[in-house]
Amino acid sequence: MKKIFIPWLLAAALAMLALSLPPIAQPLWYHDFADQRACFGLPNCLDTASNLLFVLAGVVGLLFLRGKTGQRAFNTPSEFRLHALFFCAIILIGFASGYYHLAPDHAGLAWDRAAIVLAFMVWFAAIISERVSLRAGLILLPLLLALGLASVAYWYWSETAGLGDLRFYILTQLAPILLIPLLLWLYPPRYSGGRIILAVIGLYLLALLLDLSDHAVFALTGGLVSGHTAKHGVAALAALLVVHYLQRRKPI
Repeated sequence: MKKIFIPWLLAAALAMLALSLPPIAQPLWYHDFADQRACFGLPNCLDTASNLLFVLAGVVGLLFLRGKTGQRAFNTPSEFRLHALFFCAIILIGFASGYYHLAPDHAGLAWDRAAIVLAFMVWFAAIISERVSLRAGLILLPLLLALGLASVAYWYWSETAGLGDLRFYILTQLAPILLIPLLLWLYPPRYSGGRIILAVIGLYLLALLLDLSDHAVFALTGGLVSGHTAKHGVAALAALLVVHYLQRRKPI
């Protein structure tokens, strides 16, 4: 029984760590993406257009949920609604990130990040509902959404005030990445196929790595594709892998 407290102790430790660290500023070069080519009048063409992959992934997820297989993939209607909200948030990422890449700046990035934390927090709540309890996931959902959106709002305010502080936005990314594997290990599954959840996290980590390697990937591919464009593709694939998980899993 003591093991069940480990994720929540880790969450508290991560929050304390974020509070103890000095502010982490947004790098000045962040908006200077490697691939700034335009096409058909579309600025930053591939970085912008590749966001359609998020829209496609979200639509695929919603269409799956509408089918008979999708409706049988959940033990409760609340779990169904959590995943419907997740796929809607994935579509929102496509529009918010596309808007940002038309003319990258802090204001556009705030909308992009707000959509990302919405998707991340809803999915986190869905995993909590699946592994801990449905009641815990539903109770934590509003809190997780509020914390995620507050982290983006705080970052944007800090940038406009000349302070620059990414600590709490980073926390909203780091905490689920570390806590979800712990939840899978500590709590018994109610559905099969849990390893696919780890693959979703792996793809998201790869997407973050590609983002950090934006210019390097662009140079390595001879200017064919940038790391940031590839990030969009891999992150959208992670969302599609959630659909695959729902298709494959069965109640235990």
